[in-house]
Amino acid sequence: MPPSRAALGRRAVTNENDENSAVGTTRLTRSKSAAFSEDSTSGAKKPLQSKKATANQPLRKRAALNDLSNVTKGEIVEGKKNVGKGGLVSKASQPTGVQKNLSRTNSSRSALSTKDTNKKPEPKRTGSGVLAGKRKTSSTSSNTASIKEETPAEDEQPSRKKIHIEEKITIEESYKENILEPELEPEVEEESIPQQFAQGVEDLDREDLDDPLMVAEYVVEIFEYLKKLEVDTKPNAEYMDHQEDLEWKMRGILVDWLIEVHTRFHLLPETLFLAVNIIDRFLSTKVVQLDRLQLVGVTAMFIASKYEEVLSPHVANFRHVADDGFSEAEILSAERYVLTALNYDLSYPNPMNFLRRISKADNYDIQTRTLGKYLMEISLLDHRFMEYLPSHIAAAAMYLARKILDRGEWDPTLAHYAGYTEDQIEPVFKLMVDYLARPVTHEAFFKKYASKKFLKASILTRSWAKKHAFSLGVDVSLPLDMVAR
Repeated sequence: MPPSRAALGRRAVTNENDENSAVGTTRLTRSKSAAFSEDSTSGAKKPLQSKKATANQPLRKRAALNDLSNVTKGEIVEGKKNVGKGGLVSKASQPTGVQKNLSRTNSSRSALSTKDTNKKPEPKRTGSGVLAGKRKTSSTSSNTASIKEETPAEDEQPSRKKIHIEEKITIEESYKENILEPELEPEVEEESIPQQFAQGVEDLDREDLDDPLMVAEYVVEIFEYLKKLEVDTKPNAEYMDHQEDLEWKMRGILVDWLIEVHTRFHLLPETLFLAVNIIDRFLSTKVVQLDRLQLVGVTAMFIASKYEEVLSPHVANFRHVADDGFSEAEILSAERYVLTALNYDLSYPNPMNFLRRISKADNYDIQTRTLGKYLMEISLLDHRFMEYLPSHIAAAAMYLARKILDRGEWDPTLAHYAGYTEDQIEPVFKLMVDYLARPVTHEAFFKKYASKKFLKASILTRSWAKKHAFSLGVDVSLPLDMVAR
């Protein structure tokens, strides 16, 4: 007597890991879990019948068909043997009671069936055709999946590949235009460099190309920028007209005292030039009383030292230098007020930078540069130099220093690196000679450059100016205000 269904179910459960067991011990899978017999009311779980047995029985509602994973390769193979080539059409057309909305699925199935009549269905396609759609979402997803499977890969890929290839070509072309082609520009620039120099002008920057500290690649652009910047930081040459309590003579006394303070603290030359520029720019915008003029000078030197020096003196030192006439709080408050008036703009193109540039064309002669420094500082004391730019003053100082030391003519190379010709330098040059030929009015300034450290520049230049002033057309007998600028 054959074993009962319950016995078969027990054997299937107990021997489910035995692959070589008898037919009755067929492994229970998820796809077979929906076909229990009608005797389930007895309480015992009964397995699915074999594929051959289920193929002859009428179709029932399968509760487990909602899960798409129930479609296995085993079902596909068995269904292919029993259904045949027309299996897709027959199963979709039979009213199994599982279909809900066939308006969307039937149209897709009919389209697929006409295509499948001339072509053997692949296993994956027949498996997906069994599901008519218990849920709408699962049916639509299965239909789209089957359509994607039946669509050959060659129909979709070429368009994508073409787009990527076109994008790659355009990227390579833009890369060649933006990256590779500019490499040719330096060769063109190197060929055009000699064209920038006039006849008789030497390219002195080419010697410093191997020295990174000299930044020979950018030196021309740097000095072009400084020449544009010196126009913006130029003070008003007539600001004393709106100062009620001040005069030009008082300004000269203040600057002479600042030169003494500058020498006592051993500060850089750039600090002194920046301090005087801060004073002039501040007085160009604000009206100052006479008793606060020294505070403006001390504050300007304090700001300049913090800007230029590596280690600037403490504010207490400036208070002590001013004979304790102002407290530290007053100096710090004045610092904030001055910086606000200047809009915190301290980008002053120092004339020392232009002097070093010209000194390069002079073979860095120490004696010429020392005399040039002294002649440049004259512009700080004499208000008549305020209308000229720092680069113009530096060129005139080097021109006069070379003339005093008899270093030769102002050749094209010097004129190129100075930026001014001999005719352009003449008015500033005559103002310097006029100052030197007159009696000494600023003692601290004269004593500073009368020492051996500065090669006694003040004594040498004054003796030369008194001898040659008349021959140069400088009339010392005229008052300062009447001397043509």
